[in-house]
Amino acid sequence: MNVKDRYIYPAIFDFDNDGITVTFPDLPGCITCGDCQEEAFRNAKEVLELYMYGLEQDEEEIPEPSQINLIKTEDTQSIVLIDI
Repeated sequence: MNVKDRYIYPAIFDFDNDGITVTFPDLPGCITCGDCQEEAFRNAKEVLELYMYGLEQDEEEIPEPSQINLIKTEDTQSIVLIDI
């Protein structure tokens, strides 16, 4: 297991009429949301911290983050780098 003191992962912000859903393509099940961009960003940092902490505690393999130019998005989606 490769534990680091800093992680940067791409998140997909999916904008809809009722808010923003945030997913991490490299981290299955790492999902959150927000009513506005600020809330979605805050929640993305928090869920990523909790997810990575869980991987470290369970001594699971830490996946490498995808290159953002290889991630396909829809018209309602944007890629945001989340740094923890």
